[in-house]
Amino acid sequence: MNPSSSASATPRVGILMGSDTDLKVMERTAAQLSQFGIPYEIDIISAHRSPQRTAEYARNARGRGLRVLIAGAGASAALAGALAAETTLPVIGVPLATSPLSGFDALLSTAMLPAGVPVATVAVGEAGATNAAVLAAQILALSDETLAARLLEYKLELERKVTEKSARLAASR
Repeated sequence: MNPSSSASATPRVGILMGSDTDLKVMERTAAQLSQFGIPYEIDIISAHRSPQRTAEYARNARGRGLRVLIAGAGASAALAGALAAETTLPVIGVPLATSPLSGFDALLSTAMLPAGVPVATVAVGEAGATNAAVLAAQILALSDETLAARLLEYKLELERKVTEKSARLAASR
């Protein structure tokens, strides 16, 4: 596994993707986790091309200290479901627009899993990659008051940005 370079602590989140072509989008997840101070690891595994490695990763994740898994994948987007089938950790799926269907196939594949194998599914692409990190932070913040305070500040900053944009618009009219 490739631990985050910014974190010396045990990774709490595993960021996984099916291919190196997914890295540009999934780096948004890593950047957002870093902003929250959440240690993570990032790796490429494939539900189709390395199914044994994928299953092993999921089965061993909790024992290695991970608390949330984030899986980015396009097309059939089987990665999140394959991970969820092998672990009791929360899995967040990021559908990626890597096929001619612009991510719609990945969205459906990630969201439409059978009962008992849940995957939290976020938006397709970059917004989803950021939201996956925020959702992971919210899950971790249930038992971490310091992180909960960081999340509150993050939400207040989002609100401040909207207020500033609104004021700029009003001033330009």
